[in-house]
Amino acid sequence: EGQNLARYLMEAPANYITPIKFAEHIEQKVRSFSNVKVHIRPESWITTQQMGAFLSVAKGSAEPPVFLEIHYLGDANTNDSPLVFVGKGVTFDSGGISLKPSSGMDAMRADMGGAATVCSAIVTAAALNLPLNIIGLAPLCENMPSGKANKPGDVVRAKNGKTIQVDNTDAEGRLLLADALCYAHNFNARAIVNAATLTGAMDVALGSAATGVFTNSSWLWTHLYEASILTGDRVWRMPLFEHYTKQVTDCPLADLSNIGKYSRAGGACTAAAFLKEFVTASHWAHLDIAGVMSNKDEVPYLRKGMSGRPTRTLVEFAARLSQD
Repeated sequence: EGQNLARYLMEAPANYITPIKFAEHIEQKVRSFSNVKVHIRPESWITTQQMGAFLSVAKGSAEPPVFLEIHYLGDANTNDSPLVFVGKGVTFDSGGISLKPSSGMDAMRADMGGAATVCSAIVTAAALNLPLNIIGLAPLCENMPSGKANKPGDVVRAKNGKTIQVDNTDAEGRLLLADALCYAHNFNARAIVNAATLTGAMDVALGSAATGVFTNSSWLWTHLYEASILTGDRVWRMPLFEHYTKQVTDCPLADLSNIGKYSRAGGACTAAAFLKEFVTASHWAHLDIAGVMSNKDEVPYLRKGMSGRPTRTLVEFAARLSQD
């Protein structure tokens, strides 16, 4: 049921699942659980949080952005450190000024797959009454071309003060996640796990065989890997070398560029290196789910369409963490 919720959200047309409609749908799903609180943060709140990278993406669309925050208090001690899930929530990604090709662009209604899977995992954790605290964070917006949209070469400032040169407006998911990851550090998390349909390069690297995982924690990797063996919805560890960090920090106008200096080379790895610049937590993992976003015929029990992966692995991971 949790995976099907993610599939429903990802498959629905983008004019039906707008940022606010996404948030309201999740709110309705958890309404019956007394230990779940939902905060739908408006643009004014996002502005006060100084999430300049997130807002820079959202400003190109007529749809206002939303920052969805979910608190599931399943632990008997509600003050225990939570697991924090962060999901990229671009409800439609045109590419912005760096416009995508029209062929296949309709599939970008599922570019909020990260938000869909992590929010569905929390709904499922609540239904299973898992004994741990989980916080879900989902920056939600559209990435559209307009007179207000980010332009290639613009410089924006993230929540932690770092400046970002937006060399490609279609590399927008990492801008949302940068601010959300900074905010995630407010909760003294046991671990921070983000999920995002982040890069086409991830699909090139692994296809639909597994979700790519970039992490600074072998402890966290072990839990994710063992959970994925049990669910059959596999994960595979990818490198977080300093080699890639240098390719995003060698930037003429800002602290970072939102793409690697060698363009397409190691695209999934440079995207992960970019995100690492907004993480100080010792247990963090980035799940690039672009390759597992849709199902053609690879997973026999799924029909064709958006897959809702890896919702079950996230739930099983949370279950294992609750017993650790």
